[in-house]
Amino acid sequence: MTGKTFETRRVGQTDLFVTTLGLGGASLAGNYTPVPADQARATLAHALDAGITLFDTAPHYGFGRSEHLVGDVLRERRAGAVLSTKVGRLLRPVHGQPWPRDEWIDPLPFREVYDYSYEGIMRSFEDSLQRLGLEAIDMLHVHDIGTLTHGVDGNRQYWHQLANGGYKALNELREAGLVKAIGLGVNEWQVLMDAMELGQWDVFLLAGRYTLLEQTALDPFLATCVKHGASVVVGGPFNSGILAGGNRFDYASAPEAIVKKVRAIEAVCAEFTVPLPAAALQFPLLHPAVCNVLPGPRTPQELDGILEWWDTKIPDELWARLTEKGLLAPGAAA
Repeated sequence: MTGKTFETRRVGQTDLFVTTLGLGGASLAGNYTPVPADQARATLAHALDAGITLFDTAPHYGFGRSEHLVGDVLRERRAGAVLSTKVGRLLRPVHGQPWPRDEWIDPLPFREVYDYSYEGIMRSFEDSLQRLGLEAIDMLHVHDIGTLTHGVDGNRQYWHQLANGGYKALNELREAGLVKAIGLGVNEWQVLMDAMELGQWDVFLLAGRYTLLEQTALDPFLATCVKHGASVVVGGPFNSGILAGGNRFDYASAPEAIVKKVRAIEAVCAEFTVPLPAAALQFPLLHPAVCNVLPGPRTPQELDGILEWWDTKIPDELWARLTEKGLLAPGAAA
């Protein structure tokens, strides 16, 4: 495949630009479904060939597997690629003992230890460089801090770590030029509003909360991002698959109310002969705060399907019809 010409958008107020379509690395690490290493590397290479520049990974994905795979490909072809990874979890060897594998199929033999402190973030950054086998990371996100992951009581200690040292570490890395942009990568927008009180962030990776199915993050979060000059990368544009022909929503079986809403959205898309996944993929970029949409294909063939949806022409009337029917939040498609 020859490279496409993608629109690029600026990340916050930095000098970093990314294509509006990126590639998320969670699925490649065997997220609920096994993905052979050669297949994962072929998918990454296919994305580079297609012209995609943003590649996102994290220590959590396969307990290091995703970072190893992404590094395998980018070590050979780093030119032009923008690399995003995360901090907040340190990986410790299990030394042959049983360990929780969570949603990962055949993860690497490490257990996770949460650490959002100054020392923890600096250690995580260096460990990621070693797993990737690269000398630089472009975007660094604080991963899964918030009550959704840790609960109200559990999150207090981690938020204290971030506020009293973790943010300082990220800012030092940015000021030293070791990373170009800092942010948070989470599944809840409320914690991002809290984070804005800690300092200046460049970009937020928000999964599942600003999609064709759900726009809870529209106001005040996205409006505040525009005011502060911060960008948003939208992860999970298919809401765990329910918007792309699957039956999962937020990593679990979709409840009937969600299924009913998806059917209603799909019926409107059919009026305009637009595949539902195409509308889901392109919708977030209607908002000026959004710089990138980040799906997670598992194979080169899945990526080809995404690229076909990406090229689908969507008339403005489709968004207007969804709004009229109460299926899009007012102002989401303005």
